[in-house]
Amino acid sequence: MFSGMVQGVLARMIARVLREGDLRITWPDGRGQRFGDGTGKTHHLAIRDPGLILRLLLNPELALGEGYTEGGLTIGGDDVTGFLALIARNARLHGAGRFSAAASATRTGLRRIAQHNPLATARRNVEVHYDLPTAFYERFLDRNMQYTCGYFADPGWDLDQAQIAKMDHIGRKLCLVPGQHVLDIGSGWGGLSIHLARRFHVRVTGITLSREQLAEANRRAWAAGVADRVTFRLMDYRDIEETFDRIVVVGMMEHVGQPQYPSFWSQIDRCLAPDGIALVHTIGRTTPPGRTSPFIHKHIFPGGYVPALSEVTSVFEQTGLLPTDIEVWRGHYARTVQAWRAGFEAQLPRVRGLMDDRFIRMWRYYLAASEVSFTELGLVIYQFQMAHKADAVPLTREYLPPDHAEQDAKAASPHHREPLGRRDPVAELG
Repeated sequence: MFSGMVQGVLARMIARVLREGDLRITWPDGRGQRFGDGTGKTHHLAIRDPGLILRLLLNPELALGEGYTEGGLTIGGDDVTGFLALIARNARLHGAGRFSAAASATRTGLRRIAQHNPLATARRNVEVHYDLPTAFYERFLDRNMQYTCGYFADPGWDLDQAQIAKMDHIGRKLCLVPGQHVLDIGSGWGGLSIHLARRFHVRVTGITLSREQLAEANRRAWAAGVADRVTFRLMDYRDIEETFDRIVVVGMMEHVGQPQYPSFWSQIDRCLAPDGIALVHTIGRTTPPGRTSPFIHKHIFPGGYVPALSEVTSVFEQTGLLPTDIEVWRGHYARTVQAWRAGFEAQLPRVRGLMDDRFIRMWRYYLAASEVSFTELGLVIYQFQMAHKADAVPLTREYLPPDHAEQDAKAASPHHREPLGRRDPVAELG
């Protein structure tokens, strides 16, 4: 009787939220139920695990992701993206229901605890995501291993071209001069550091907390012939003591955690030379401050948080840094994730040689949820260009002619990476 009551409450909650579209749910007892107004594509959800009903009621975001990962529920045709887009669109238009909203508000209120990120915690959080085998990421990233948003200035570009355009765009916004010393905070597998050294003839020091990424970055720097100009260190940004001509942070601020923003921006302020330029590229929300998806927080990016614009500007205005440009990228990350997802699905036979089926379902859900966050829930990319002096950067954007980025990207190989075996680093970096 209790399970039937819980199922009824969950069904009523879904009906209040899902008013548009067509969702058909098969419950554990085999009965089917339809939700929405019947318009558009029909999405099928089959709940196989009776214990999942209560979990969906108490914490729907977490339970949906975990249920799909564990196999307790299935989504017709594995169209996770379409299903989540349907749910997100209805939640945005009609609200998430009083109980779900109350649970979300509670998690938002507790986020300072969840995002507390001292060094030991930061290292553990990095290990969860970035110390996965490099060979896994090679299956779906571009040849320069950029695990951040590409810049699709031309709608016909592939992922490799968009990532090269992104790196060139960043290099130009840093106004790089040959011989300058650049700090790359969160240097990943080294792709951006290597590209800046080769393309703009600068010295780069990259820092990461991932041992797996550090090893790969060093390997790639040697293969690219820039090991004399690019150095990678296993260290936290809070431990940097030198001063640099330029500082770049791409896709790392999302891991800092909101309580650490003052120390993060103060460190950039302290480490940037008096006439220097810094650029911080981060996912951001166009909505007021919120909280991280419980599924993403628990299984993908523990300690991570996507900031609202107000949460960033209110902090860096307390430092000696001046904003010289704030750029907003719309739509580029959705296309980037679509390319990752396509590569991931195309490489499933080889991914299965590295990861089990549970991980594959978890990753598919994560990629789908990420795409929907950009298409339906107001996420964008913010690029904050900062300096100590107002005239450190040209007074107009004329120094960023779009035709340069287009020419550079078109010069990139139009062919995607070779999927078989370990790629030749010299060939792909040359």
